Amino acid sequence: MNEMRHMAMQCLQSADPDEKLHLVRELMRAHRLGKLSLDTEATMPELCQPGRPDKPELVRGSKTPRRGFGTSEGRAIMMHAIAHIEFNAINLALDAIQRFANMPNAYYTDWLQVAYEEAYHFELVRAHLRHLDGEYGDYVAHGGLWEMCEKTATDVLQRMALVPRVLEARGLDVTPGIQKKLAQAGDHNAVSILDIVLRDEITHVATGNRWYRYCCKQRGLDTVSTFSALLAEFYPKGLMGPYNMVAREQAGFTASELELLEHPSV
Repeated sequence: MNEMRHMAMQCLQSADPDEKLHLVRELMRAHRLGKLSLDTEATMPELCQPGRPDKPELVRGSKTPRRGFGTSEGRAIMMHAIAHIEFNAINLALDAIQRFANMPNAYYTDWLQVAYEEAYHFELVRAHLRHLDGEYGDYVAHGGLWEMCEKTATDVLQRMALVPRVLEARGLDVTPGIQKKLAQAGDHNAVSILDIVLRDEITHVATGNRWYRYCCKQRGLDTVSTFSALLAEFYPKGLMGPYNMVAREQAGFTASELELLEHPSV
């Protein structure tokens, strides 16, 4: 019988996108068939690096191309950026499985479900990118998501607080605006794809919320003051709004947490 966390590490290390997608699907298939064991106590190697294809080249966010919506190429640049986010999100979910020991079984199965859905998102977005005569790797991209993954590699509470609840939740904020511009450009297929992505991302952020609160409860910490302290430590310049309060509430953010985002000094 295969062990879930070691198989997740193998998926994480796969560099070829199609192979990674295949391995994630096989991992989920094995789980659904009851062919996986789970060793929650196993210690994994120090900060296992994710496998990535040679392209896209990773650059600073300021160096990424502008994403206009008026041309097919402009929309391709946007879909490429979203595909890159989804590819990274697969790795983030896989790392959450293999990285952190001694969590409840449901923690690992929750993040396996997230990895599986992120792989589906990547396939949807890449297919539309190809419809626009593009391919994943055609444009440069940035590596900000994985940088925070590295910063939170030693503490599952920090990971749950700052990756799904901050970086991935940002997708809830910006997606409706992107959809509006795509609709104005007549790209209704892309809008429909992002409907699926947004729906699922609400549940993924909710997964992060759930396990963040679990970690706080285990350590006897207040969720709001702890989140506030982490934001001050990791984002001293503050977070960028505006926020999609409706989607964040659906994802499980409390009224106190939403107030903290809008008024961080309160």
